[in-house]
Amino acid sequence: MFTTITEFESLWAHESGSTLKLMRVLTDGSLHQAVTPQDRNLGRIAWHIVVTVPEMMNRTGLSVVGPAENAPVPSARVIADSYERVSASVLAQVQRHWTDATLQVVDEMYGQHWKRGFTLVALIHHQIHHRGQMTVLMRQAGLVVPGLHGPAREEWSAFGMAAPSL
Repeated sequence: MFTTITEFESLWAHESGSTLKLMRVLTDGSLHQAVTPQDRNLGRIAWHIVVTVPEMMNRTGLSVVGPAENAPVPSARVIADSYERVSASVLAQVQRHWTDATLQVVDEMYGQHWKRGFTLVALIHHQIHHRGQMTVLMRQAGLVVPGLHGPAREEWSAFGMAAPSL
């Protein structure tokens, strides 16, 4: 749980940047990639990340600007641009309206009671979880997945090294 706004700002900069990095690799053709017809496809997962930011954070009283939760999945470019806007909006809202002390305020969240410092952690973990799903589908769709917490297979050569063996 975050106890200071500065902690959130630091981790949000890194994690939202990683999410945007993935979003910018998506193509319109890749959005339909799915494991099975019963599962969310790549576009739906990416869009879910986008729409969840305002949906979750507005439950805390913030006014994060973004698409409605039930908005249809748009093009890959719109997904990435929308994520960039909602990630900037949540940061601006937290910086403008919350203090370290308000991170201890409890809000009703999905039938539970969460401190705001926990809600911010949950928001980040939610994105990390879905980024993992996205990277698998991106590889299946033939996209080059960028490294997020270390180099991806294709990036080892930039370090003058061979990718780890299978």
